[in-house]
Amino acid sequence: MRQHDKLFIGGEWVTPAGTGTIDVISPHTEEIVGRVPDGTAEDMERAVAAARQAFDHGPWPRMTFAERAEVIGRLAAIYNERQGEMAQLITEEMGSPITFSNLAQAPQPLGMLQYYAELGQTFVQEEQRPGLFGPITVRREPVGVVAAVVPWNVPQFVTMTKVAPALLAGCTIVLKPAPETPLDAYLLAEWAAEAGVPAGVLNIVVAGREVGEHLISHQGVDKVAFTGSTAAGRRIAAVCGEQLKRVSLELGGKSAAIILDDADLAASMGFLSMASLMNNGQACVAQTRILASRSRYDEVVDAIAGMVSSQPVGDPADATTGIGPLVAKRQQERVESYIKLGMDEGAKIVVGGLDRPYDRGWYVAPTVFSGVSNDMRIAREEIFGPVLAVIPYEDEADAVRIANDSDYGLAGTVWTADTDHGMEVARQVRTGTYGVNCFMLETNAPFGGYKASGIGRELGPEGLNSYLEYKTISRLG
Repeated sequence: MRQHDKLFIGGEWVTPAGTGTIDVISPHTEEIVGRVPDGTAEDMERAVAAARQAFDHGPWPRMTFAERAEVIGRLAAIYNERQGEMAQLITEEMGSPITFSNLAQAPQPLGMLQYYAELGQTFVQEEQRPGLFGPITVRREPVGVVAAVVPWNVPQFVTMTKVAPALLAGCTIVLKPAPETPLDAYLLAEWAAEAGVPAGVLNIVVAGREVGEHLISHQGVDKVAFTGSTAAGRRIAAVCGEQLKRVSLELGGKSAAIILDDADLAASMGFLSMASLMNNGQACVAQTRILASRSRYDEVVDAIAGMVSSQPVGDPADATTGIGPLVAKRQQERVESYIKLGMDEGAKIVVGGLDRPYDRGWYVAPTVFSGVSNDMRIAREEIFGPVLAVIPYEDEADAVRIANDSDYGLAGTVWTADTDHGMEVARQVRTGTYGVNCFMLETNAPFGGYKASGIGRELGPEGLNSYLEYKTISRLG
């Protein structure tokens, strides 16, 4: 068992203020695989104080972008050497299939570190512009102390969407990992110290919701960066609004995959399986609404059912596993409640249902519903599990209408033999990230959502901008 009894604050491993602990439970075996301290409000006070000291008086904000990029590059080099260890750890603590962990859970955070390390080598802190009465200097400065609050589904990916650009900007950070997945954050802390990130620049305290709210509302925090549920995002936005505190929110999704009539179904299924079922369906960008024309509806349902049925369900550490367990028993029960709800709403189960694949572990049978209308709750609410709803449309305009008929706007895809026409469809769907015959997130392009899917953008230079303040300096003579 991986056991930690300290917190990472001010560049040191310190004794927590309380005696409470958090057990990390394997979603596959339901056995304890780790234990960490349960952070308290007092621990958060200490972490914010360390971040505040490092920002107000330390060297980090006063270094050049290139100097900070050099440190980030060292962290990236360590990450690169040990990314396999990170992938295995995330699979162990939250049940992500090892193939997905090796494909995304560790490599994508590494890619973000590498991207921002490279960007920092050429990023200009001060820009000169002509003014009406004299020259103008536009200066970019770090926003300050950042509270980074991250979820359990892709813990390092989400952590790095915040930590990597915040570090480059010159901010200092208090990171609150989710209680379900704290172990990867401890590994990151070790690597950050080894890379020479100065004391107090990155502080890590694992804690529950109440202590997390204490961090978010702390007067010593200048910006909150949050990824999680839309309900929690609304609460955080309200707190930050009261304090006029900078905030970025990456929230839920209910993304639509539009399958046009000219799509090659056999070719599309291989890519759509990852887009819709990645990480056991526990992804905010998952394509869980499958839109098919009435003329090909039965054919699409059969193809989706075959695709889902072909995914081996089992031990996430097994390289042949396609779908593993959900992160916690409560998540298993939540997803099963939606499967029952879909049945009650009149949708038809084509594959899966309420019979659990295994007696042990928090598994849910991957499920496909047909006969779904877009007003059903299984089509409107984020389920966060391997449950897909196939929705019929009349024509292409109706497909776009259904795709846009959602409280969310995080991601989406279109599947077609005509990629140019796919681009036309992409431009009509109100969502932050879109794919034509694919779905991917690029480190050099902005990621975020429309509507209830969030506020602000992460990744790319836009992701860096959210950690910067812009100062205009005018002068005469």
